[in-house]
Amino acid sequence: MKTILNKLGGIRLTTGRFFGFWIALFAIVFAMTSCSDDLDVQQSYPFTVDVMPYGDKIVKGQTVELRFEIKPEGNYSNTLYTIRYFQYDGQGTLKLVDGPVLVNNDRVLLESKTFRLNYTARTSEAHKFLIVIEDNFGSTPWEQTFEFNGKSGDDGGETPGIIGPIVGPVTPIIR
Repeated sequence: MKTILNKLGGIRLTTGRFFGFWIALFAIVFAMTSCSDDLDVQQSYPFTVDVMPYGDKIVKGQTVELRFEIKPEGNYSNTLYTIRYFQYDGQGTLKLVDGPVLVNNDRVLLESKTFRLNYTARTSEAHKFLIVIEDNFGSTPWEQTFEFNGKSGDDGGETPGIIGPIVGPVTPIIR
Protein backbone atom coordinates (compact mmCIF):
# COMPACT_ATOMS: atom_id res chain seq x y z
CA MET A 1 0.00 0.00 0.00
CA LYS A 2 2.86 2.36 0.82
CA THR A 3 4.43 1.79 -2.56
CA ILE A 4 1.30 2.95 -4.37
CA LEU A 5 1.10 6.08 -2.23
CA ASN A 6 4.79 6.71 -2.73
CA LYS A 7 4.39 6.40 -6.50
CA LEU A 8 1.37 8.76 -6.46
CA GLY A 9 3.26 11.19 -4.27
CA GLY A 10 6.22 11.08 -6.63
CA ILE A 11 4.14 12.13 -9.65
CA ARG A 12 4.87 15.67 -10.49
CA LEU A 13 1.71 17.81 -10.68
CA THR A 14 1.72 20.00 -13.77
CA THR A 15 -0.91 22.40 -15.01
CA GLY A 16 -1.81 20.03 -17.86
CA ARG A 17 -2.27 17.08 -15.51
CA PHE A 18 -4.30 19.20 -13.07
CA PHE A 19 -6.76 20.43 -15.74
CA GLY A 20 -6.74 17.04 -17.49
CA PHE A 21 -7.83 15.37 -14.25
CA TRP A 22 -10.74 17.83 -13.79
CA ILE A 23 -11.83 17.57 -17.42
CA ALA A 24 -11.83 13.76 -17.25
CA LEU A 25 -13.76 13.84 -13.95
CA PHE A 26 -16.29 16.33 -15.38
CA ALA A 27 -16.77 14.14 -18.51
CA ILE A 28 -17.41 11.04 -16.39
CA VAL A 29 -19.92 12.84 -14.14
CA PHE A 30 -21.68 14.39 -17.16
CA ALA A 31 -21.91 11.03 -18.94
CA MET A 32 -23.34 9.31 -15.86
CA THR A 33 -25.96 11.98 -15.12
CA SER A 34 -27.13 12.62 -18.70
CA CYS A 35 -28.39 9.07 -19.17
CA SER A 36 -31.97 8.32 -18.25
CA ASP A 37 -33.73 5.02 -17.66
CA ASP A 38 -36.99 6.45 -19.02
CA LEU A 39 -37.98 5.00 -22.39
CA ASP A 40 -39.59 7.59 -24.63
CA VAL A 41 -42.59 5.85 -26.23
CA GLN A 42 -44.69 7.75 -28.72
CA GLN A 43 -48.37 7.23 -27.99
CA SER A 44 -50.14 9.86 -30.03
CA TYR A 45 -50.08 9.54 -33.81
CA PRO A 46 -51.87 11.73 -36.34
CA PHE A 47 -54.64 9.94 -38.19
CA THR A 48 -56.87 10.30 -41.23
CA VAL A 49 -60.28 8.80 -41.93
CA ASP A 50 -61.26 7.32 -45.28
CA VAL A 51 -64.94 7.58 -46.20
CA MET A 52 -66.50 5.38 -48.86
CA PRO A 53 -68.66 7.14 -51.48
CA TYR A 54 -72.31 7.61 -50.51
CA GLY A 55 -75.56 8.79 -52.09
CA ASP A 56 -76.30 12.51 -51.85
CA LYS A 57 -80.10 12.38 -52.04
CA ILE A 58 -82.45 11.13 -49.37
CA VAL A 59 -86.21 11.10 -48.68
CA LYS A 60 -88.13 10.80 -45.45
CA GLY A 61 -87.70 7.32 -43.97
CA GLN A 62 -84.74 6.40 -46.22
CA THR A 63 -81.46 5.18 -44.71
CA VAL A 64 -77.99 5.91 -46.11
CA GLU A 65 -75.00 3.84 -45.01
CA LEU A 66 -71.70 5.64 -44.40
CA ARG A 67 -68.53 3.52 -44.18
CA PHE A 68 -65.39 4.73 -42.41
CA GLU A 69 -61.84 3.53 -41.80
CA ILE A 70 -59.47 5.25 -39.37
CA LYS A 71 -55.85 5.19 -40.57
CA PRO A 72 -53.28 6.27 -37.96
CA GLU A 73 -49.70 7.08 -39.04
CA GLY A 74 -48.33 4.82 -36.28
CA ASN A 75 -49.54 1.98 -34.12
CA TYR A 76 -50.10 2.27 -30.38
CA SER A 77 -52.34 -0.45 -29.00
CA ASN A 78 -53.92 1.68 -26.25
CA THR A 79 -55.28 4.35 -28.60
CA LEU A 80 -59.03 4.80 -28.28
CA TYR A 81 -61.22 6.67 -30.74
CA THR A 82 -64.52 8.40 -30.08
CA ILE A 83 -67.15 9.76 -32.45
CA ARG A 84 -69.69 12.55 -32.07
CA TYR A 85 -71.82 14.53 -34.46
CA PHE A 86 -73.60 17.87 -34.76
CA GLN A 87 -76.74 18.08 -36.91
CA TYR A 88 -77.42 21.62 -37.99
CA ASP A 89 -79.87 21.18 -40.85
CA GLY A 90 -82.73 18.69 -41.25
CA GLN A 91 -83.87 15.99 -38.87
CA GLY A 92 -82.71 12.41 -38.74
CA THR A 93 -81.01 9.74 -36.68
CA LEU A 94 -77.41 8.58 -36.90
CA LYS A 95 -76.65 5.08 -35.60
CA LEU A 96 -73.57 2.90 -35.42
CA VAL A 97 -74.51 -0.24 -37.37
CA ASP A 98 -73.47 -2.56 -34.54
CA GLY A 99 -73.96 -0.05 -31.75
CA PRO A 100 -76.06 2.70 -30.26
CA VAL A 101 -77.97 5.57 -31.81
CA LEU A 102 -75.76 8.66 -31.54
CA VAL A 103 -77.07 11.63 -29.59
CA ASN A 104 -76.21 15.08 -30.92
CA ASN A 105 -72.85 16.20 -29.40
CA ASP A 106 -72.41 13.08 -27.19
CA ARG A 107 -69.16 11.12 -27.50
CA VAL A 108 -69.37 7.39 -28.19
CA LEU A 109 -66.41 5.01 -28.01
CA LEU A 110 -65.59 3.27 -31.29
CA GLU A 111 -64.85 -0.44 -30.90
CA SER A 112 -62.95 -0.73 -34.19
CA LYS A 113 -61.02 1.41 -36.67
CA THR A 114 -63.44 0.25 -39.38
CA PHE A 115 -67.09 1.06 -38.75
CA ARG A 116 -70.38 1.93 -40.44
CA LEU A 117 -73.04 4.51 -39.65
CA ASN A 118 -76.66 4.52 -40.81
CA TYR A 119 -78.33 7.90 -41.26
CA THR A 120 -82.14 7.76 -41.46
CA ALA A 121 -83.99 10.89 -42.59
CA ARG A 122 -87.07 11.98 -40.63
CA THR A 123 -87.96 14.71 -43.14
CA SER A 124 -87.65 15.20 -46.92
CA GLU A 125 -85.73 18.47 -46.63
CA ALA A 126 -81.97 18.91 -46.92
CA HIS A 127 -79.83 17.35 -44.19
CA LYS A 128 -76.43 18.54 -42.96
CA PHE A 129 -74.34 17.26 -40.08
CA LEU A 130 -70.73 17.30 -38.97
CA ILE A 131 -68.99 14.11 -37.80
CA VAL A 132 -65.97 14.47 -35.49
CA ILE A 133 -63.58 11.63 -34.63
CA GLU A 134 -61.04 12.12 -31.83
CA ASP A 135 -58.43 9.98 -30.10
CA ASN A 136 -57.79 9.78 -26.36
CA PHE A 137 -54.52 11.77 -26.59
CA GLY A 138 -56.07 15.06 -27.67
CA SER A 139 -54.41 15.18 -31.08
CA THR A 140 -56.06 17.15 -33.86
CA PRO A 141 -59.54 15.70 -34.43
CA TRP A 142 -60.81 14.62 -37.86
CA GLU A 143 -64.05 16.20 -39.00
CA GLN A 144 -66.20 16.20 -42.12
CA THR A 145 -69.57 17.66 -43.03
CA PHE A 146 -72.11 15.38 -44.72
CA GLU A 147 -74.89 16.88 -46.85
CA PHE A 148 -77.94 15.15 -48.27
CA ASN A 149 -80.48 16.86 -50.52
CA GLY A 150 -84.15 15.99 -50.24
CA LYS A 151 -85.50 14.21 -53.32
CA SER A 152 -88.46 15.75 -55.03
CA GLY A 153 -91.38 13.51 -55.92
CA ASP A 154 -90.97 14.17 -59.68
CA ASP A 155 -87.39 12.99 -60.16
CA GLY A 156 -88.57 9.96 -62.13
CA GLY A 157 -87.08 7.45 -59.72
CA GLU A 158 -83.52 8.31 -60.59
CA THR A 159 -80.73 6.62 -58.70
CA PRO A 160 -79.16 9.03 -56.21
CA GLY A 161 -75.81 10.50 -57.22
CA ILE A 162 -72.65 9.27 -55.55
CA ILE A 163 -70.37 11.72 -53.81
CA GLY A 164 -67.30 11.43 -51.66
CA PRO A 165 -63.78 10.55 -52.77
CA ILE A 166 -62.30 7.09 -52.78
CA VAL A 167 -59.01 7.49 -50.96
CA GLY A 168 -56.60 4.59 -50.85
CA PRO A 169 -57.45 0.93 -51.36
CA VAL A 170 -61.06 -0.03 -50.73
CA THR A 171 -61.76 -3.19 -48.73
CA PRO A 172 -65.37 -4.39 -48.82
CA ILE A 173 -67.02 -5.00 -45.46
CA ILE A 174 -68.48 -8.50 -45.27
CA ARG A 175 -71.80 -8.71 -43.49
